[in-house]
Amino acid sequence: MFNIERWQEIFEAIRKNKLRTFLTGLSVASGIFILVILLAIGQGMSNGVAKEFENDATNRISVWTNVTSVEYKGLNPGRIIEMDNRDYEMAVNKNSEKIELKSGVYSRWGQLTTYKKESGSYRVEGVRGDYQFLENETLVVGRYINQNDLDSFEKNAVIGNQVYLDLFLGKEALGKYIDIAGIKFKVVGVYTDPGGEREETRIFIPLTTAQRVYNAGDKLRSLAFTLQKHDKYEDALAASEAFSAELEADLKAKHTIAPNDERAVNVNNTLENAKRFYDLNNMIRWFFWGVGICTIIAGIVGVSNIMLIIVKERTKEIGIRKAIGAQPWSIIGMILHESIFVTAIAGFVGLIFSLILLQLVGPFIETDYIRNPSVDFSVAITTVIILVVAGAVAGFFPAYRAANIKPIEALRDE
Repeated sequence: MFNIERWQEIFEAIRKNKLRTFLTGLSVASGIFILVILLAIGQGMSNGVAKEFENDATNRISVWTNVTSVEYKGLNPGRIIEMDNRDYEMAVNKNSEKIELKSGVYSRWGQLTTYKKESGSYRVEGVRGDYQFLENETLVVGRYINQNDLDSFEKNAVIGNQVYLDLFLGKEALGKYIDIAGIKFKVVGVYTDPGGEREETRIFIPLTTAQRVYNAGDKLRSLAFTLQKHDKYEDALAASEAFSAELEADLKAKHTIAPNDERAVNVNNTLENAKRFYDLNNMIRWFFWGVGICTIIAGIVGVSNIMLIIVKERTKEIGIRKAIGAQPWSIIGMILHESIFVTAIAGFVGLIFSLILLQLVGPFIETDYIRNPSVDFSVAITTVIILVVAGAVAGFFPAYRAANIKPIEALRDE
């Protein structure tokens, strides 16, 4: 245990070596500071990735087509591949037990939309009712597209919150008619999207209506699905990968596309993307841990050198202590106490400064990939444990050397 004499000894040792102690403490403090900041950035990256994947359903599979890039069965590359309702029905009928949510999509960009004197250019998408949940949208007022809209080719529209603000200026929108490229649509709902303003500048109408008013026949721009939930992430990922591969193969076979053509059919699997991002993020966080710990090790070496100098300067004192009966463990304890004290104080200073900085600045950091960098309580406890261990390691070798000093040789030391 510490007593008043031991505290006095520690402060006296620090006073005699105040410059070296200050520089070593600064090294330890900067190591902890850097470690906490790097870990906070790692957490901020996790927050950023999680925010990106909030925009859509977490297990969404999207399919769209392009032009062929490989000659196949006598057909030249450069063919434009267009999906239609039969592709959608093929996927749904074949995988009805696997699919949870589903929708075909027909999109038109830059559609001039007006209401009274207000106007704007927005993307219009023909969808089915499930698309609300595929896009993770929340209705502010009204309702979404339903089956009756699809069956009856209704000219109803669900508008994004930004469209609502642009055209209706915060006033009542339900039941009002907007003009989309010369066609009147009745507003039946207003939605918000986690993606923010960019995702809220869209207008959704029934898929069947979109195909009819735009003379698209039965064409589709894309398909969107989610699969039934699984208890384990690994099972969900395996099922999602298998579904994606099978759907891609079926579409290539139906449209006479080479199996090795990577451009004609595009499948985006958010579970696969999430796994890649989180794996990369974990690697970066481990790298940050490594950098921070290496910085702390540099500080530990400094503390150990300081303690070796202190032991050298106190050789005669240690010899006297041993001559009057001090046990080796008490000598070790004396040196370890000083080492842990210096390391802990310096480390806590670095920890406190890093936490204050994160508290002041962290909430205002919102980029595409980093959001609100912070550290949780478990990380703070981990750094405290690192401090204690670092202090013990830094002082062990000097303490062991001090414990092995022979009194007769120590008394002869000049």
